Amino acid sequence: QVSLVDSGGGLVQAGGSLRLSCAASGHAFSMYTMAWFRQAPGKEREFVAALRWRAGATYYSAAVQGRFTISRDNANNTVYLQMNALKPEDTAFYWCAADPQYRPFYSDYTTYPYWGQGTQVTVSS
Repeated sequence: QVSLVDSGGGLVQAGGSLRLSCAASGHAFSMYTMAWFRQAPGKEREFVAALRWRAGATYYSAAVQGRFTISRDNANNTVYLQMNALKPEDTAFYWCAADPQYRPFYSDYTTYPYWGQGTQVTVSS
């Protein structure tokens, strides 16, 4: 069993930065892909970023490309999402997710079996 704990959300002004953390425990070392998703009120859950744990390859949605960075700390089984140049449209509830299997479509949230509890990010204009 894998447990994920999200943290780091908060309120920030537009143009500011936040760093989200996702601490994994259990069989976290066996995860193939770690990802971040978000959901704004009245909208569907959407992909933000993903990282292939062993290879280190990263992927981003067009909405955050160039502003957000996903990274990992192998020693502490932690994944980070550094969010810079935040915009009001980035306001959402953010979750990290983990998948122990390789799947080519890393952006499909329905395929991730493990989820953190989520953290709220609010960007004021």
